[in-house]
Amino acid sequence: MATAAPKRRSAAPFSNAPAYVVALVLGAVVIVPIAYVALSGFRTTGQLAFDPVGLPNPWVTNNYTNVLTSEAFWRQLGNSVIIAAVATTLVVGVSSLAAYPLSRFEFRGREAIYTFFTFGLLFPIAVAALPLYLLLRQLGLDDTWLGVALPEAAFGIPITVIILRPFMRQIPSELEDAAAIDGCSTFGFFWRVLLPLCRPALMTVIILQVIYSWNNFILPLLVLTDPNHWTLPLGAANYSTEHASDTAGVLAFTTISIIPALVFFLFAERRIVGGLSGAVKG
Repeated sequence: MATAAPKRRSAAPFSNAPAYVVALVLGAVVIVPIAYVALSGFRTTGQLAFDPVGLPNPWVTNNYTNVLTSEAFWRQLGNSVIIAAVATTLVVGVSSLAAYPLSRFEFRGREAIYTFFTFGLLFPIAVAALPLYLLLRQLGLDDTWLGVALPEAAFGIPITVIILRPFMRQIPSELEDAAAIDGCSTFGFFWRVLLPLCRPALMTVIILQVIYSWNNFILPLLVLTDPNHWTLPLGAANYSTEHASDTAGVLAFTTISIIPALVFFLFAERRIVGGLSGAVKG
């Protein structure tokens, strides 16, 4: 007579408690400062001076309404959107075309070229600040959106190529052979077959580049001098300088300026994880 299989012992209770504690601590380190800044925007500067860590009582909305009704804020928001869109389009387009031959073709010097892209990750933008400014000035791109978007794209290409190449290498060569039999050209296979299959990686690089461009402060500070061309991070820094005595107003401006990038990242988080996991496998 067959005997029943012994039951597996369940995991010991609280076995994952240390991991949960660490996660809660790290989450608190990130969330608490953001929550403090957001709540402080609903207070007055006098209330902050009297009780820096208290809750809003009463709640003051003037700080946020002043920012949302400011023409400069919406202009800076639009500038950030335009620059991020241009830089991301350039990064995805150029990096896709560069990663394709590096992943699918065999030629002398391929690995050396790929290594050259990896070296681009080690090149800090601060080192190139002065020569970059002089170059943009000679090209007539200083104080323009394109003068910010082009360098952002240049510094974003190395990591994008590194992420895209493993994905493109994973595509079976049989698909390329079948496409060639059906009369598909090399570029046709790249455009119609390879890019759609690499959609997770493409979404990852798009998200990373948008966040990088949105938060970039050094390049706009270096290139843009006209206040009408300022991006949101640059506008936030200028606002904090001009309204140094209005602490609550500065905190409200800071809160609103990070909301677009924060919301975008929260909706795109899973796509980032999926894209990077594929790159690691490659």
